[in-house]
Amino acid sequence: MECRESGSNDKQSVGPLISGLPDDIALFCLGRVPRKYHAALKCVSRRWRDLLQSEEWCAYRRKHNLDETWIYTLCKDNKLERVCCYVLDPNSTRRSWRLICEPPSRALRRKGMGFEVLGKNAYLLGGCGWSEDATREVYCYDAARNTWIDSAPLSTARCFFACEVLNEKIYSIGGLGSESSDAHSWDVYDPRANNWKLHTDLNIVTEIEDSFVMDGKIYVRCGTSAAISHVYALVYEPSTSTWRHADANLASGWRGPAVVVDGTLYVLDQSSGTRLMMWQKEHREWAPVGRLSPLLTRPPCQLVAIGKNIFVIGKGCSTVVIDLDNAGNIGGVMMSSSIPKLNDKDDVISCKCLAI
Repeated sequence: MECRESGSNDKQSVGPLISGLPDDIALFCLGRVPRKYHAALKCVSRRWRDLLQSEEWCAYRRKHNLDETWIYTLCKDNKLERVCCYVLDPNSTRRSWRLICEPPSRALRRKGMGFEVLGKNAYLLGGCGWSEDATREVYCYDAARNTWIDSAPLSTARCFFACEVLNEKIYSIGGLGSESSDAHSWDVYDPRANNWKLHTDLNIVTEIEDSFVMDGKIYVRCGTSAAISHVYALVYEPSTSTWRHADANLASGWRGPAVVVDGTLYVLDQSSGTRLMMWQKEHREWAPVGRLSPLLTRPPCQLVAIGKNIFVIGKGCSTVVIDLDNAGNIGGVMMSSSIPKLNDKDDVISCKCLAI
């Protein structure tokens, strides 16, 4: 089952959106209400609720540059040994993380799950457990409805794999699988067809540690194994549906979570403290941007970006925000703002941006 809307065509939703106004004018007004008030708007009437949960609403706000981006994280609660998800409104005057509805019970104790966002939906993919082989299961979280439902399963079972979005499709790449899984494969999800298609390439390996999209291509960082003693990266060419080895210099400095801002690649090197590095494509070399205060960061961290702001999200969802336009240094430490941690027990597995 795909994560699709049904309420927008509900025949029970009758009458104008706002009494005395044509619906297009009403939509003009409602579409400009900040996202933080959307939950309250849904309580006004069934018609408003159905509108705010519809693709029409999201498309309207996107078309008129009214959509607002929030950050969603997939975390592991080390105390309860289960996963959970949080959301952050970065524009709120009281910036703080809050828990969203719990993922399906079957997925709560899995490890190695993929986490990706497409449109107004977040997807929880695959995974495995101590007594459970890798699975094909996929769950879809509709951010407009705040609910999880089953989605179309992967073509093959995967665990500890890479996930990225390219050209409005989700790519699930490599990782561990079941005995019947092809280790040199990747899946592509088309939301319009609501299905996955399996592809193979001998360059794909099971040990994939990180990924990002830059210049319309997917990059994955491959780890070491008994057969491979060095770390290298692969790049996916969508025009030919093939994988090839990426620039060796790029791979050698890719030593942590990565994020792309305005076509420029940034990596957080956590090997000795926390240092933000930038890939200079013209010179094919890495350059340091600056170090982060050890008083603010709580590794291991993940990265996500909104506009020119990079969010460094660490243990307990402790968050450091770096404004690249004003990333000055004081005493060798980058200037930044911070968002308080939630607790001491949650590890951040992945973080993604979702706009409505």
